[in-house]
Amino acid sequence: MSAPVVLITGALTGIGRATAFAYARQSANLVVSGRHQDVGEQLARELGDLGAQVEFVPADVRFDADVKNLVDRAVARFGRIDVAFNNAGTEGTPGPVTEVTDETYQATFDTNVKGTLLSLKHEFRIMGEQGGGSIVNVSSVFGLMGYPDATLYVGSKHAVTGITKAAALEGAAHGIRVNAVAPGYTQTAMYERFTGNDTARDAVSSALPLHRTATPEEIAEAVQYLGSDKASYVTGHVLTVDGGLMAGWPLFPSS
Repeated sequence: MSAPVVLITGALTGIGRATAFAYARQSANLVVSGRHQDVGEQLARELGDLGAQVEFVPADVRFDADVKNLVDRAVARFGRIDVAFNNAGTEGTPGPVTEVTDETYQATFDTNVKGTLLSLKHEFRIMGEQGGGSIVNVSSVFGLMGYPDATLYVGSKHAVTGITKAAALEGAAHGIRVNAVAPGYTQTAMYERFTGNDTARDAVSSALPLHRTATPEEIAEAVQYLGSDKASYVTGHVLTVDGGLMAGWPLFPSS
């Protein structure tokens, strides 16, 4: 069986980077993408040192031409795309709904929502021609519930959840599975920015049922499951990986 061809957006940090390393250790053929050329080329070298065949393609998922070029470059290098992990995302600018502006809306939704749609558009184009494939979008537990002072982020991730379900229905007839992973609090730079300080992070960890946040590698394991044949009958699903948060633990108990 030939090595799968895996495309990862937002691969330069956090969950995307961890997922790239997880696939490299399985000798997958990798196309990794992000906006920073120097960081991307260094990542490709590190992944190559593990024995993977790797191509770095710079891309900003907010722009159709960038995403088209990314997908076409992947096919030009490896001939197909078996798994796509649409991971590029941003937390935007947290704040109350009264402070939302055109700029803050676009900064969040263009990456999280438009970027996911453009990625699906071009991945469907290729996977439809080749007779199938697996796509994993990155949502969030906040794509399933609310959070104060994060209306834009929450809204964008709810959109990704809905887009995943609709795209799964479109893709089913073509052998394309579409799922999403919904991480809870995970040890990434985004999480550090979102929480702001160690005191807040300690409070989050102590309130979670498992009393800790996730590692990016744990989320990568879930992505690999959804992308693999082990999940061959799973589509339109949003897999929470959250340490029990969505089970109803009172993270914000009333005073």
